[in-house]
Amino acid sequence: MGLMAWRWAGMNDDLFLVVGLGNPGLEYAATRHNVGFMVVDELARRFGVTCEQAKWQAHFVQLTAWGRRIFLLKPDTFMNLSGQAVARFVDFYKAPFDHLLVIHDDIDMSPGRVKLVAGGGAGGHNGIRSLIQCLGTSDFLRLKIGVGRPGTATIPAGIPVVKFVLSPFFPEEMSLLAQKMDVIAQGLELLVRDGNARAMNLLNSVKK
Repeated sequence: MGLMAWRWAGMNDDLFLVVGLGNPGLEYAATRHNVGFMVVDELARRFGVTCEQAKWQAHFVQLTAWGRRIFLLKPDTFMNLSGQAVARFVDFYKAPFDHLLVIHDDIDMSPGRVKLVAGGGAGGHNGIRSLIQCLGTSDFLRLKIGVGRPGTATIPAGIPVVKFVLSPFFPEEMSLLAQKMDVIAQGLELLVRDGNARAMNLLNSVKK
């Protein structure tokens, strides 16, 4: 049973934990699998902060926005162990699972697509699988960022999936991601201010 398979009284409803998934190290910095890190770094930049503090195998920053306390977090473990760091923060700060937003790449969505979902399985994503195992639940929010799959759209076929996600974005893919950052930031504000439904209505209505 995972660390967080139980619920406690007195959860911290004023706290939101926004987690970007990725791999540490410069060699992975601009790769598709690190899009969660990239989005969290851009959100931090827009708040005028950086994820410089280190604790529990993660780099993070704490800030206050829209009347709530928000943590922007990047695990320092490799992707397959992401849940270890996240579970420590969830446990210590008593963050409700519906206030835990995990941002990650999705190869089954075209580059530039975004989708906010609540719960569900790992879908073959090792970082999400680690979170489910360590938290003991799948009842947290995921912001999926499409990166595409080899053999679809304009992406060449024959590239192994592992090699593809650990390769840098094409320039046109980076442009698509940059174009989505405004709506991602707006979605986060709606999530914090008004809850999941309004954030989903905004983010999931955005097409490529």
